[in-house]
Amino acid sequence: MHCPFCRHADSRVVDSRTSDDGASIRRRRQCPECNRRFTTIETASLSVVKRSGVTEPFSREKIVNGVRKACQGRPVNEDDLAVLAQRVEETIRASGSAELDAYEIGLAILGPLRELDEVAYLRFASVYQAFDSLEDFESAITSLRVEREERESAARAEGPDGAAPAEDVREEPAPHA
Repeated sequence: MHCPFCRHADSRVVDSRTSDDGASIRRRRQCPECNRRFTTIETASLSVVKRSGVTEPFSREKIVNGVRKACQGRPVNEDDLAVLAQRVEETIRASGSAELDAYEIGLAILGPLRELDEVAYLRFASVYQAFDSLEDFESAITSLRVEREERESAARAEGPDGAAPAEDVREEPAPHA
């Protein structure tokens, strides 16, 4: 790491800390030549391999732009899109791969998008899963309906406050001594 002050080709690490989100490392460095200190922020780079074979750096903004098109006219705001892009990036980084196929990133978007908006999910899935017929859409819609019904029946079983319903236990009065 070159010193930003004297351009010396080396520096030593004085302190290292991970960021709050764990996605980067903050390093405090000192130059052995001029003894001045500086901070670097280091992140692991992610590369995306496009269908054409071209490799480019991963971009959350490209995820937001792609999903924004699927969400046109839907009740989804920019904050929702930013959170979705962050979740996708976290999932991708957790895979441990430094280089990912663009198609894999599209598939990683599907889960969080399904939770965010079902219509936008269907729009996006029709491209990434290459829907060819009405049957493909029908199958995806049937799957969404089944999942929704399972969530709703689980919510009903839990009760209105999210807790499991209390069993009807009646206490017997304590005997008088």
